[in-house]
Amino acid sequence: MEVLRDLDDCHPPARGSVVSIGAYDGVHLGHQALLARVGTLAGDLGVASAVVTFDRHPATVVRPESAPRLLTDLDQKLELLAAAGVDRTLVLHFDEARARESAEDFVAEVLVGCFGARAVVVGHDFHFGHQRRGTVRLLQSMGADLGFDVLGVALAGHGGEGEAISSTRIRALLAAGEVEAAASLLGRPHEVRGTVGPGDRRGRQLGYPTANVAVPPEILLPADGIYAGWYGRPDGSAHAAAIALGRRPTFYDGAATSLLEAHLLDFEGELDGEAAAVRFAVRLRPELRFDSADALVTQMAADVADTRAALAVRP
Repeated sequence: MEVLRDLDDCHPPARGSVVSIGAYDGVHLGHQALLARVGTLAGDLGVASAVVTFDRHPATVVRPESAPRLLTDLDQKLELLAAAGVDRTLVLHFDEARARESAEDFVAEVLVGCFGARAVVVGHDFHFGHQRRGTVRLLQSMGADLGFDVLGVALAGHGGEGEAISSTRIRALLAAGEVEAAASLLGRPHEVRGTVGPGDRRGRQLGYPTANVAVPPEILLPADGIYAGWYGRPDGSAHAAAIALGRRPTFYDGAATSLLEAHLLDFEGELDGEAAAVRFAVRLRPELRFDSADALVTQMAADVADTRAALAVRP
């Protein structure tokens, strides 16, 4: 997939493109169904498929007090768009100037000027441009004049349910710790990425060394608790892991933020300083406070056993 990060580098293909626009946070199954429509239409027309997205969630600029935490960072999003078969993606820098841009100017500059849109495919309730004045109806009106068709698509439901799959719905499931339900809408386990820091070595002292993963604050973590999941290393290997997410109440009183710790099963080696990708498969239990370190160690042994069972990993 070709990735463009500057409009000055973007020139419309001779035959044009089929384009979609959106934050595409999570690139969940609803997004994937929409992108499949983009790809099919592009194939029918013999043109490239394209996506316009942003380097941050637009809400962080237009309503920062209520901006959501993200399901994917930008690198993850681009990987998922490429996996969905998108040919070209333009990543626009979203700032105050972009937020003030009229919907009409956006269409002329980006959809036509950059991609030579032959067709535009968006969610049926899609809004864009200054004060969200751009709508499917406006796109259809402009398309009639500028030579592109518009398809407003209802995002797919799940399992016959009427409620559309949405990033908002997935965030609510993760906030409740329902990682399996979230995975069923994402089409994969929820994954967060960060860098392994030194931590306080308490896990090693207790016999269960952990990788302490610092996740950027804009990324959404599931509810505090103990999870079975997978830990991805830069070499591409994936390791079964018992994952603790929380404030460690047995040792710390009133910690301000949650800490993500992953104990890799059947692994020996140093992980400090590495990039890590942690995928949450199953929630095993809530975070608990124990009366002693010995009681915690006993529970940690049970958590590792439960992780093996949940992931079907033999010792």
